[in-house]
Amino acid sequence: MPTKKSSKRIIDSPSGSPPELIVVSKSVEAPHAMEAMKASKAKSKPSASTLAGFIVEKKLQLVPLFGDTDEEVAELVSKSSSMEGENDLSKMRQFYKVETSDSDNLENIAASLNDLEEVEGAYVKPGCLPPVYFGDDGMADAPDDDDVPITQNLTNNQGYLNAAPQGVDARYAWTLPGGRGSGVRIIDIEGGWNFSHEDLRTNVGGLLGGTNNTSDLRWFNHGTAVFGEMTGDINSFGVTGISPRAHVRAYSIFGVGTATAIRRAADNLSSGDVMLIELHRGGPNYPGGNTQMGFIAIEWWPDDLAALQYATNKGIIVVEAAGNGSQNLDDAIYNTRPSGFPSSWRNPFRRSSGHDSGCVLVGAGAPPPGTNGRNWGADRSRLGFSNYGSCIDAQGWGQGVTTCGYGVVRGSDRNNMNEWYTHFFNGTSSASPIITGTVACLQGIQKAAGRALITPSRMRQLLRSTGSPQQAGANPVSQRIGNRPNLRALVAATAFRRPWCGVQFRGNLPRRATRRWFTHSWPDHWHVIWTVVPTAPAIDGSEQIEFKVKTTRQAFGRIKYFIEIKNLKNYPVNVEARYCVIAS
Repeated sequence: MPTKKSSKRIIDSPSGSPPELIVVSKSVEAPHAMEAMKASKAKSKPSASTLAGFIVEKKLQLVPLFGDTDEEVAELVSKSSSMEGENDLSKMRQFYKVETSDSDNLENIAASLNDLEEVEGAYVKPGCLPPVYFGDDGMADAPDDDDVPITQNLTNNQGYLNAAPQGVDARYAWTLPGGRGSGVRIIDIEGGWNFSHEDLRTNVGGLLGGTNNTSDLRWFNHGTAVFGEMTGDINSFGVTGISPRAHVRAYSIFGVGTATAIRRAADNLSSGDVMLIELHRGGPNYPGGNTQMGFIAIEWWPDDLAALQYATNKGIIVVEAAGNGSQNLDDAIYNTRPSGFPSSWRNPFRRSSGHDSGCVLVGAGAPPPGTNGRNWGADRSRLGFSNYGSCIDAQGWGQGVTTCGYGVVRGSDRNNMNEWYTHFFNGTSSASPIITGTVACLQGIQKAAGRALITPSRMRQLLRSTGSPQQAGANPVSQRIGNRPNLRALVAATAFRRPWCGVQFRGNLPRRATRRWFTHSWPDHWHVIWTVVPTAPAIDGSEQIEFKVKTTRQAFGRIKYFIEIKNLKNYPVNVEARYCVIAS
């Protein structure tokens, strides 16, 4: 028998993406990039105490983060103002990236930038890693290679496809029109993929932008594994994805950075489509070194938050890995504004108005004991590396995931990476594609039924209110990672119901008077029609009243209606305000 070779050579800690120096200007109007470009060409250089002067003196490049020019970003923000969503996107005009050949001096440059009057904040954003768990020793939790070439279909090992509570019941969704994700587009944001894999041939659209990191096999295998969970082909070998009819593409952060990748990917998606964020980076509790301790979801950084809000404001469902840092995201340290963050920043993990990314945050839970011959603890209990907290919306399998890539299981040609599979993909890396595939199946069913696509806020609410509950294990249920999705329950919760109507309030209007009533906390995904009718006195003549309906967003996912009614007569009129919910 051939000697086994360790698989650790291809799944230990990958190298991170480059750090980024971000500048936030105080004004949303000033074209700082244009000013710096003009200053670089002018004979008389501006003072180094100005942003443009500093950039020229230090031989830096100032690039708008969300477009090629200041004008392009302004146009983007203008178009975005018509999007649904509660976030003010004008702040996107304040973000710039500083490019320099002096990559070892970024912190000093940021400190100098923070001294300038025009600068609201400047900070160095650490590089990202894929949220696959490799442990404090830098190695992934996986056994050595199998020696047996693939001769069978591996879907029997994909317990996450099965009925709840073991899996998400993808097999049930597949029995319904659209239930394989038909008509839904997904873009995966990370670093590397094998687009030639034998089991990713049917609905994989390739790389949209950035640079595919094929030189680091750990990024390369990671993206391949993520794709396999979502869109592995329907065939007689290998794996089958949760949403194999969804069209999946990729956008790499290499060469463009995280916020730019997210914004550009969002421009290639429409309302109801899905974006997956397969990244995490070291937060304030990261001790440094080759560990993921203290790694957190990327939305904590201001520019990434703005990019994610841009996507969710478009109605895109963004699924984001919560990270493998063993962190309580409710901890007070995440409320503390780091030096260089703009004064307007608030902790997005608290999900306050205007500071909520709108994303679905995903934690990592243990699969059922015995999965692929291993036991990682009680089913659906929090795995020790997974971040947790009140902002986590749902959990997926964080260990024992059978999918493409890595080569723990190989085909007949052991060196052919197009035939590589694994039974041990893990982390919030493996958990998040499970949620993404589930979302795509549900949206596909909505499309096929001719129903309204589910909004980001509604999707979060559905994932929280349905599914197989988190269980206690080595870690208590109070360390929230949410429920494991159950597509059968999700379909039931979104199935078309007959419209229902009722009377919200009754009132009296003195002669010629105008009064306004309000009614609050209506879910924003309900389609509501309001009608106001006079109920007394009964007089056949000209119109007695007129009314207007106005709305405001009182909180995330909640709408307040204002009903203004005017009495057109010289006598009192009784009125009745009626509603009809035609879709929910």
